[in-house]
Amino acid sequence: MTEETTGKIDPTLFEAEIAPRLGADREDVAVGPAPGVDFGVLAAGDSAVVLATDPISVLPTLGFERAGRFATRIVLADVAVSGLAPTHLTISFALPPEMTDEEFARVWTGVHETCREHGVAVATGHTARYEGCQFPWVGAATALAIGDPDRIRRPDGARPGDDLLVTTGPAVEAVGLLTTLFPDQIDLPAEQLETAQDRLAETGVVRDARAAAEAGARAIHDATEGGLLGACHEMAAGAGVEFTIDTDRVPVRPGVTAACEALGMDPWTATSAGTLVIASPPDATAAVLEALEARDTPVAVVGAVTEGRGVRLDGEPTAPPEQDASWPVYERLAGRK
Repeated sequence: MTEETTGKIDPTLFEAEIAPRLGADREDVAVGPAPGVDFGVLAAGDSAVVLATDPISVLPTLGFERAGRFATRIVLADVAVSGLAPTHLTISFALPPEMTDEEFARVWTGVHETCREHGVAVATGHTARYEGCQFPWVGAATALAIGDPDRIRRPDGARPGDDLLVTTGPAVEAVGLLTTLFPDQIDLPAEQLETAQDRLAETGVVRDARAAAEAGARAIHDATEGGLLGACHEMAAGAGVEFTIDTDRVPVRPGVTAACEALGMDPWTATSAGTLVIASPPDATAAVLEALEARDTPVAVVGAVTEGRGVRLDGEPTAPPEQDASWPVYERLAGRK
């Protein structure tokens, strides 16, 4: 019996057990579950409903309101990469019994304020305490976006000849979280540690994804679990193409390299909410760059989409990451291993 790793299941399990058994066949499911595709799509008359479900992670060390904001940004991201603006949220909390009403109220303030900032209404949900529940995984949520089906950008839509763009760079989320949660365990000068902690403020992609889509991007994907390399492999595999990337052209935010070295963590395979991988037709690339730069978002053309399969970094073929590099680091710092 093999030891299973934490994080997303192996794609072979999805293909063998989940994909063949998806309940009833309905004509209104325009996009169903698929590896590397962040969302599903329902046809609703002349409109489309984009949906994406994610776990809710609340890290008390962040402060409960800040944790609520962070969790909500992560959930909204997976519909935002469709190019449509998130419109609704459904959310279910399974809280640890020791969490007080006051603590939950602060989490909910973070959820509410983040939704309000993005024009998102909470449509329904469930909140309860249950034995056996514990931080950080305390529920799940589904984000929805209702809009024009012709405006949807699929993460598996890259085509040979497209330019590849990356925003923000690798390991932004992992570095921001780990240096904030475990500052006393990381061997960095105070100034570098503070710089690394600042990365946590850069983990939202809703407005960046909208800007890129409206400027003409063809495909957009966020670099969460599995990091930047994982996101590239998911996009390339979904589209049946090869990504060729020059790593020297990829943006790297201040503090990321030093923090990853101190943590012994590979930045390219560490979760990076806040980072987008974008495939753009060459005639739209200048507009996409301009739209993101107008938002003060670091972005660069880092490579191209070509015929073939897989992801090449600096000319060398790579394999998809087996596990997010931040998981074992988190478990070590948290004293779980």
